[in-house]
Amino acid sequence: MLRRIYAVSVSPARTDKPSPAFIQTAAPDELDPAPGLINGIDSPHASIPPWFLYDQIGSRLFDVITVLPNYYPTRTEAEIVATNLRAMCGARDVTGAALIDLGAASCAKAPPLFDAVRPAQYVPVDISVEFLRDAVTKLQTEHPEIEMIGVGTDFSKELVLPAEVTATPRLFFYPGSSIGNYDPPEARGFLKRVRRQMDDDATLWIGVDLVKDTETLERAYDDDLGVTAAFNRNILRNVNRVAGTDFRPAEWRHVALYNEDRHRIEMHLEATRDLVVTWAAGQRPFAAGERIHTESSYKFTLESFEAVLHDAGLDTIDAWTDPQRWFAMFVVAPST
Repeated sequence: MLRRIYAVSVSPARTDKPSPAFIQTAAPDELDPAPGLINGIDSPHASIPPWFLYDQIGSRLFDVITVLPNYYPTRTEAEIVATNLRAMCGARDVTGAALIDLGAASCAKAPPLFDAVRPAQYVPVDISVEFLRDAVTKLQTEHPEIEMIGVGTDFSKELVLPAEVTATPRLFFYPGSSIGNYDPPEARGFLKRVRRQMDDDATLWIGVDLVKDTETLERAYDDDLGVTAAFNRNILRNVNRVAGTDFRPAEWRHVALYNEDRHRIEMHLEATRDLVVTWAAGQRPFAAGERIHTESSYKFTLESFEAVLHDAGLDTIDAWTDPQRWFAMFVVAPST
């Protein structure tokens, strides 16, 4: 059932320059993450959702990570797309599409697609309308010919596009192997939500990190300069802001390891001493060496990811990899 629109901000009708619209498709209290954060921290196996890595500081730290020599995913995916963009567009007609950028954040990855796709609408989707506002407003001035609609929603729980998204076909863009941040049942659930927003002509472009040797994976997530460690510890500062906790990031050590049985990189924060974390209504002791799980990044083979897509009602049209077969970009359509 279509969720009620709670807040809409649209540019004035009379203006010399186009302005993007911003639409929130969830009530403000539904976007309040504090209760879930406290539940995760207070559980026997403490965890924090990886989305909280990407506040303003975290996002800037991640931008630095993407240019580190051992962090291959961002540049490898960009090379695959740049090399094969014409073929990706030819695999299924996406000309004039509504380009729906899932987890758009700073909206940096979609603009290189504009010349090839020529979207009638650009629809960046993220959990926070305010985070999108500056990036989309700047992008709109650079591309006044494209109608832009920022959508604020937690699509990890529900994905319903507003009625303002009218251009067809719909092209969903989910880069960065973010699908790997979901556990397998959650990944299938997410893809099913995307499938429900696709008509027969819609397409999904999705980036996937592939299984490779342990050393390459662990070096990508634990660099010698300590940038990834700072990125991981910064999540605690963000949790303090959102949930009112009193974490001290300096008391936690970054841990990155590859779980071969589950085909995933895991990032943890490990307490360097016995300590107690408090918040308004409670507290949680941590023993020295106890960990908080902050991120999983599942790795796939081409065949295993095709199976995930199939379970979600989606079919692979084509897929491209880099020469080392470290990363893949899939073009996907609804099953018939």
